[in-house]
Amino acid sequence: MRKDFILRTSKTDILRVSAFGLKNISSSPCVIMVHGFKGFKDWGFVPFTAEFLSNSGFFVLTFNFSHNGVGESLTEFTELDKFAENTFSLEISELSEMIDAYNSGFFGETQNSRIGLIGHSRGGAIALLTAAEKSEVSAVVVWACVSDFDRYSERQKQKWREEGVFWVLNTRTNQVMNLNVSLLEDLEKYKDTKLNIESAVKNLNKPLLIIHGEQDLAVPFNEGELLFSLSDKSKTEFLPVTAAGHTFDIKHPFEGSNPKFDTVLNSTLTFFNKHLK
Repeated sequence: MRKDFILRTSKTDILRVSAFGLKNISSSPCVIMVHGFKGFKDWGFVPFTAEFLSNSGFFVLTFNFSHNGVGESLTEFTELDKFAENTFSLEISELSEMIDAYNSGFFGETQNSRIGLIGHSRGGAIALLTAAEKSEVSAVVVWACVSDFDRYSERQKQKWREEGVFWVLNTRTNQVMNLNVSLLEDLEKYKDTKLNIESAVKNLNKPLLIIHGEQDLAVPFNEGELLFSLSDKSKTEFLPVTAAGHTFDIKHPFEGSNPKFDTVLNSTLTFFNKHLK
């Protein structure tokens, strides 16, 4: 069973949230899923994963970042003005507010304060950075996670500053989407502090599962290997997925699971059963 919520942040932005497994909220751990760049809570594997975990005894929250570009339509990028203004710091603050809302009883009263995060791609890095700062997070799973936010050449950055925008193509929708220079300024201002993924992984001190497809073209497999090399091996597991790409061969609209994604799901469930229950 799924129930939708609207959460207003401290900046009065709107987070659209879906809760799965409400019958589990009073006593079960919570898992919060964090979508990546050009992602959203109703994309492909997200609802399927939430149903899978809620049927396995967890309370699960999925949500859209306020500036991910998807508005009331839930599946279309209709808020490109907000997409352009998004920053990494904003996403970290919004995930933190999601955690606070759960603990404050916004979604329903709970007696279980244990929280796990699942982050895909850029969302994996947001999950890691948030978990490093939030003691409420007990365990983290990252799928196809980036190891660095700085994915732009110096030439691209120079042009970005000169024009004030950086254009990206959404190959699924064929929309040309722009990013304002505020994203670059956020990265350059905080790259050595609150946006330092390397430091967050080194200092995480929590159970971490890194899952990465060996044929990921969007976020190369060696980024997953790098994250593992930085981590505390006594608390970290690394699962390569053979012949899998960035979304483990799952498409949007969702057409069903496959053996590769089944491996991702079952490994994630085993990890959370071990570290959250």
